[in-house]
Amino acid sequence: MKFKLSTKLFAGFLVISMLFAAVVAINYQMSRAVLRNSQRVERSQRITGEATTLMRNIIDMETGFRGYLLIGNEVVLDPYYEGERNLLGRFAQLRNELTLGTPQYERMVRAQYLFQQWAAYSHLLIGEKREALRRNPAQTGIEGLEHRNLTTDLTGKILMDQIRVLFAVFDQEEADIRVKQRVKLQQSIRETRILSVSITLATIFLGLLYAGYMVRLFSRRISGMIEQAQRIAGGDYSTQARDTADDELTTLTESLNVMTDTINTNIRQLERRNQELDQFAYVVSHDLKAPLRGIETASRWIEEDMGQGLPEHIREFLLLMRTRVSRMENLITGILDLARVGRTPQADEAVFVRQLLREIIDSLELPAGFAVELPFYLPTLHTNRVQLQQVFTNLISNAVKYHHHPESGVVRIGCVEGPRFYTFSVADNGPGIAPEYHERIFVIFQTLTERDTLESTGVGLAIVKKIVERQGGAIHVESAEGQGATFIFTWPKEPNRRTEEKANKSLFPTRVR
Repeated sequence: MKFKLSTKLFAGFLVISMLFAAVVAINYQMSRAVLRNSQRVERSQRITGEATTLMRNIIDMETGFRGYLLIGNEVVLDPYYEGERNLLGRFAQLRNELTLGTPQYERMVRAQYLFQQWAAYSHLLIGEKREALRRNPAQTGIEGLEHRNLTTDLTGKILMDQIRVLFAVFDQEEADIRVKQRVKLQQSIRETRILSVSITLATIFLGLLYAGYMVRLFSRRISGMIEQAQRIAGGDYSTQARDTADDELTTLTESLNVMTDTINTNIRQLERRNQELDQFAYVVSHDLKAPLRGIETASRWIEEDMGQGLPEHIREFLLLMRTRVSRMENLITGILDLARVGRTPQADEAVFVRQLLREIIDSLELPAGFAVELPFYLPTLHTNRVQLQQVFTNLISNAVKYHHHPESGVVRIGCVEGPRFYTFSVADNGPGIAPEYHERIFVIFQTLTERDTLESTGVGLAIVKKIVERQGGAIHVESAEGQGATFIFTWPKEPNRRTEEKANKSLFPTRVR
């Protein structure tokens, strides 16, 4: 029985997920043991700290009590009363931390009982000391106290020594408890690490085994499809791949084969249609230009035959006719040039841009007084010379053609080098272009002046835009009415091979094997 890839993948992920869930569950249980031991150590440290604070308060009370009996100054009793206010609550708080019935709990009960006895003893002597001072301000020590024998027979010292012993035993017991708990904590941490790492490594090992199985399952078949796709990209549209596993990849392979057949069919049709369009374009161009030339020739014959007797208005009509014929010829030529952009493969070559611009300037026959300024730096490019020449020629000739004062016109060429592109600019001091026309001027047949005012086919900037974009660059204009215009376009430093190859393949397809 053959399983689908989705079933195999789901089963593998399910098993790995269950293993990881087991790892998580075991880690959780082990971490609880670690947490419990850690909490016990922390609790023991907290109990020891509270016991130490409690004992320090008792010692402060004892110190204040003894000082008062010696010097009779009420100020030294401040620690005594401060400790007395805190100790009852601290004893209760410490007992709450201990487990009822344990030796530690009993020790703390015993310590509180002894403290209460000592407190009663100290209160008695403090009261008698106050009374003695009231009767005789010069009284010193325990002289004249009714129960001074309690101090001489060391009753208070005995009680305090017993309290110290209890707290010392209490602290030692807590220290022993912490040692045992720390040993358990380290052991639980070590067990957790060993078990967690072992299970995790086992899970990873099983996951790698399953991943290796899936990779072997996929690699050969996917490699076949990749090879087929590469052959298609290389122009072999008749290639076919075989897959008999009867799963999702088989369906994908069949779809790829169908796509290959469809591309092959479309490429053949496109090749035939391109050839038909090329033939049609040239035939139409020839057939359209032949009558136009006949009209122009006929108008000249009429003008020659009529001679000086030709009325002036008829002469103007014949001139207008020839002008319109010339415009029609230029329009047909411009349309063919636009359609021809990128159709004819041309080799890239080293182009010294400064020399190219000088040749263009010399060929344009600029009006007297019109100047073209070149920047200090212009690069040498390895690119399509003809297309770059077309771009600069159109932009500079447009600046000359549409300038309102050509005798003082100036065109400034600029160049800025970027990481991947050179940014060229062609700026003039002409009449400028209103912002609402910045996009319109790049559309074929769109002009900003009346055709009768200035002969223009409206194709030049459309050709420029098409050439620049086919090279992988972009072009736009920055201008305002009456402030001149600056055309800015980017040109790649390296030839845009991929774009050119795609264009050539779409226009001149590779023969299908």
